[in-house]
Amino acid sequence: MEATKGLCILNADDILSVLFISISRHPTAGSFIRPNKVNFGVDFLTAIKNRYVLEDEPKEEETEQIVIIGNKPVETIGFDSVIKQQSQLSKLQDVSLRNCAVNGAGDQGGIAKACPNIRSIDLSKNLLSSWEEVIDIANQLKHLEVLNLSENKLTFPSSSPSPTGAFSMLKVLVLNRTGITWAEVLCCASGWPVLEKLYLESNNIVISERPTDVLQTVKLLDLSSNQSIDENQLFLIAYLPRLEQLILSDIGISSIHFPDAGIGCKTSMFPSLQYLVLNDNQIAQWSFMNELDKLQSLHALSCTRNPLTEGSKDAQTTRQFIIARIGQLRTLNKCAVEPEERRGAELDYRKAFGNEWKKAGGHQDPEKNRPNEEFLAAHPRYQALCLKYGAPEDGELKTQQPFLLKNQLLTLKIKYPNQLDQKVIEKQLPESMTVQKVKGLLSRLLKVPVSELLLSYESPKMPGKEIELENDLQSLQFYSVENGDCLLVRW
Repeated sequence: MEATKGLCILNADDILSVLFISISRHPTAGSFIRPNKVNFGVDFLTAIKNRYVLEDEPKEEETEQIVIIGNKPVETIGFDSVIKQQSQLSKLQDVSLRNCAVNGAGDQGGIAKACPNIRSIDLSKNLLSSWEEVIDIANQLKHLEVLNLSENKLTFPSSSPSPTGAFSMLKVLVLNRTGITWAEVLCCASGWPVLEKLYLESNNIVISERPTDVLQTVKLLDLSSNQSIDENQLFLIAYLPRLEQLILSDIGISSIHFPDAGIGCKTSMFPSLQYLVLNDNQIAQWSFMNELDKLQSLHALSCTRNPLTEGSKDAQTTRQFIIARIGQLRTLNKCAVEPEERRGAELDYRKAFGNEWKKAGGHQDPEKNRPNEEFLAAHPRYQALCLKYGAPEDGELKTQQPFLLKNQLLTLKIKYPNQLDQKVIEKQLPESMTVQKVKGLLSRLLKVPVSELLLSYESPKMPGKEIELENDLQSLQFYSVENGDCLLVRW
């Protein structure tokens, strides 16, 4: 084994076989282990051979060959095995050396000669102790595109290292739990000219300055579990031109505000951001979602395990309200937002806050529709939804009656506007019955597939007004259907 300036590790067998002397309370006290049990690590090429060179097949006898070197015939034994091993290493492209005690590059040029085609390396949880050792390895791999260095306690240069071209092809770099600081990231980043994905999880990072002339090609940035990051620090990376995915799980964030954009406007920050991950944070206010609507390119959001999305609240209603507040969202918590779901969510949101809108100065007459600033700040998309679907009518905003036994059943007429030969019938239906179950009942009655049925209703209290029952999961009571109303069935 070779000594290294880095750390040393013990495997499980070593730990079991070594007797540790108890440490006293004296500040100079220590423990003793047998020197022959310490693992000082191995070089990169040795680790590759240990993991990837197959044992020779069981052989009856060593194969003897005659080769000519110069003018002399030379007898060789096991020559085929050497050629097989060299061929095997030269074909390697994706390599995992996780937890293999790698401490450095080894002999100069050895890696380039033995395995020149490596494109992806997992070197996580090894004994690498400095960025220079990493450069020594990468310098010999001209096709390197993916490098994982997580859980190596590395020292990084405090100023930009001399250009080496070691990472000229590198697209993915993982530095989770390496102890790197933001200043060190920026110092080293000049050597990553085509980097697209950078993972910096669990480094206690504080974003101290704006990247200038570095990280401009990065499309994905993972800052998860860096608890010191706040919204003001995020603004320092807000103008990375190609940043499409930002992972901010478990950073403790609870608020965000884009000061350059007013109500209903888009921010100039994060211009290319399409996917934002905010899982395991402290988001508890709807104003956070209102601000996210200001991101001009945001299409996908993950925000699980936040106070706003957890607890006793109805999960489906919470999902609907997030969809309604962020107009361009196509995926929420990894589930697609289909056009039909968006329409239902926006209509439900429009109805849920309709009375509040009216009290704040909202009105069906566009000339009189002037909700106050407080309402617009709390519901910045509400006016747009009124333009999209029409302002909510008074009949839609009726306060639902308390659940009483006498109100359980509704007596409704059922008509078929497109089927004049069908006789009008009368049915008693529970007000808690969902639209989906009403469709199922009518499907059996009319022998028409559920998927072809369209339901709406009209009320004597709102002559000439027809209200569509567009959300199959909502109840008749939700749509304020009352005794004497008429269900209209089309197919």
